[in-house]
Amino acid sequence: MGFATAMSDFDSGEVAVRLREEIARQRLSRARLAENARLSVSTLEKALSGRRRFTLATVVRLEEALGASLREQATHHSIEPSLAPAEMGSYARPAVRWIEGEYLTLRASFGEDGAVYAYRTEIRWSSAKGHLVFAESDRVDATFEQAGFVSMPHLSGHTYLMTSEEGQYRMIMLGRATREARMFGLLTTLQVGQGSQLVPVSCPVAFVPIGQVEEPVFGLMREGEERCSHCRSILDSALEGDFCRMRR
Repeated sequence: MGFATAMSDFDSGEVAVRLREEIARQRLSRARLAENARLSVSTLEKALSGRRRFTLATVVRLEEALGASLREQATHHSIEPSLAPAEMGSYARPAVRWIEGEYLTLRASFGEDGAVYAYRTEIRWSSAKGHLVFAESDRVDATFEQAGFVSMPHLSGHTYLMTSEEGQYRMIMLGRATREARMFGLLTTLQVGQGSQLVPVSCPVAFVPIGQVEEPVFGLMREGEERCSHCRSILDSALEGDFCRMRR
């Protein structure tokens, strides 16, 4: 049975999360995916942003282009797991609903001193997987968009956004949310060094609920720009509020 014959009843939001995961996992550009799926880039962008629901025809085309299913299979997932796996903290969905949503994500630029890099991160419960997942979007370097699982152990009270790809990990560790539901912490990943060398790198990171931002702007904001100063003041709260520490 192919993807085109799969069930037609699906959650559009769930499809968007899974699609972002596949885009990140397969390192696809949205333009290339739209071309392979015989869709316009505008249609794809509107569906991913929630401005338009995914139609069954669109989902089928995307599944065929990706070679992966974007819909929950009723035969395998008729009973939704009540708890996330133990290795992710054994959390129940009612206890973590507060974190679900879209966030303006801010971090320091790895390439320009004083610059701030902004993009979107969505955290959502996956009914099929039985735990929280996350997916990044609106990154200038779209081929490096990340998607993965969310761990929320009770012991530390911290939230971990983990990407695992063939044994390679990238992690964001966030402290407890503030009264404004903002989260601050540390991002650890790999940066391209000399030649093809990859170098471990860490920097503070901030997650701001997208609804708190009147007109979110994504991309690189350079030092001296008004919007950069505002985002820098938010990002600096990570260290100033002791949500994370940098030591030498």
